[in-house]
Formats: sequence, C-alpha cells, structure tokens
Amino acid sequence: MRQIISRLRAEAPRRWPRTGWPPMVIATFAWHGVALSGWLLQPSAWIAWLASVMVSHIVVVTIGLWPRSKLLGPNWTRLPDTPSNADAVALTIDDGPDPIVTPKVLDILDRHRVRATFFCIGTRAAEHPALVREIVARGHAVENHTHRHVHTFSVTLPLRLAKEIDSAQHALETLTGERPMFFRAPAGLRNLFLEPVLHRLDLRLAAWTRRGFDTREGDADRVLERLTDGLAARDILLVHDAGAALTPTGDPVVLAVLPRLIDIVRSSGLRFVTLRDARASLSR
Repeated sequence: MRQIISRLRAEAPRRWPRTGWPPMVIATFAWHGVALSGWLLQPSAWIAWLASVMVSHIVVVTIGLWPRSKLLGPNWTRLPDTPSNADAVALTIDDGPDPIVTPKVLDILDRHRVRATFFCIGTRAAEHPALVREIVARGHAVENHTHRHVHTFSVTLPLRLAKEIDSAQHALETLTGERPMFFRAPAGLRNLFLEPVLHRLDLRLAAWTRRGFDTREGDADRVLERLTDGLAARDILLVHDAGAALTPTGDPVVLAVLPRLIDIVRSSGLRFVTLRDARASLSR
C-alpha cells in the first residue's frame, strides 16, 4: 500500500475532485459506534444491538449488489448532463481484450467510424499488449476493469482492492501511455470499501444505463432490444468482447449486435462518444 501511495503522489494532478467519504459509508461506521456504545451501556441488550449491526450489513451488501446505485459513492450511470452530451451516447465494451473477437469488433467500429470505451482486464492486457495498443491507435479509450476480474471482488477488503485495481492501472498505463480515468467493477458489484480506494487512485466508477446481457444471451434480437428499448441521449451502453455468448451459428453475439446497434443509435439522431469525451465536456 505504501508503494502505491508513493507512486500516486509522484503522478500528475488529480483529474477528479475530492468528494470525501460517501454518506452511506459514514452512516455505517457511525452506527457501529452507536451499537458498541449501546452494548457497553446496556450489556443485557446485546442481542438487539448485534441484530441492528447485522441489519446494517445486509443493507450495505444489498446496495453493493445494485450496480447503478450511487449510495456508496459517485457512479456514472449516464453521461453528464451538459450541452455537449445532449445528443451523445457511450458504447462501453468489457472483459477484453480477446485475441479473436476484439480485432473483429475494432473492424466493425472502424467501418462505422465509432469510438468506444474498452474496459480491459489487466492480465488479459498483459497477455495481448499489441492488441491493447491497437485499441488506442484506432482512437478508442482503455479503462480499468480490475487486474484479474475475480468473482469475489465485491467481498474484498481494502488492501486487496487497492492492489487489484492499481495492478491493472499500472499494466494499462504501461501499455497505452495513459492512466485509466474510469473504473468498472466486475459485474458492477462492489462494497463500501471501493470508493475510498478509487478516490486514492483518482478513478471514477462507471456503471451503465443499458446492458444486453450478451454474456448469457445468444439471441442477437433480444440483446439488441435490451440495449435500445427506451434509448435516450446520455445513455451508457454495455456489451462484451470477451466471454460473449454465441449465436445459433456459433459466432459471438456482439458481432451480430454491433452493426445494428450503431444504425439504431444514429437513426435516433444520436452520436457516439467515449467516456473521456463526455467527461471533457464538464470543463467547457
């Protein structure tokens, strides 16, 4: 942890404002203090105080299972409400890079002149460095999606969270020459320790507005419907280039969805931006 903090101090000025501890985090720790005091003052009521602490834990865990919640800290579920984003949507692509699917996704984006945001896993990026550089060379943004994408991420304690996220941060910065600006948790699941870690690492949590569930749905029509039903300006759309479900013909469903999704977005009078583009509008 000391090495992480020391390296952070040597980096460029912060890109995200200091926000302090989220109210839900403060309330949770405060309630633990109240419960401890109550137990000390009235030991016979220890069962009631213990139950109240358990209830608070259940509430926090439940909130952490809600990817679009902002109760545990700042969370981009839509693009900022600025004039520049009034006709914009963001296409975000998770879990890569994949040596087979990602190049095909890049070709589709090139043909349609779309720029996207790729949330990459650190270990995958290290295995395919040329592909990560190709993503950036083609005009897309690479952001942090943890180093190993473990399923236990949402129950990880602060030191391990910091190591997991910073390892990906370092790997992606080394490959692209740019520090990731956004972070997305595996499946969007998190806990109350995440925001303080992201704050120290100068990252902003980004969830989504609409997702196609394309890792388990091979029907391109259904994936597309989930992504476009109620489509509106400032939406953040989520698909996957790694681990995507297969269509009946055996192709990753994302390849069948993307061209049609792009056409629908543009026919709705909307344009694609990266999350970094959308964030830049805040300073205009």
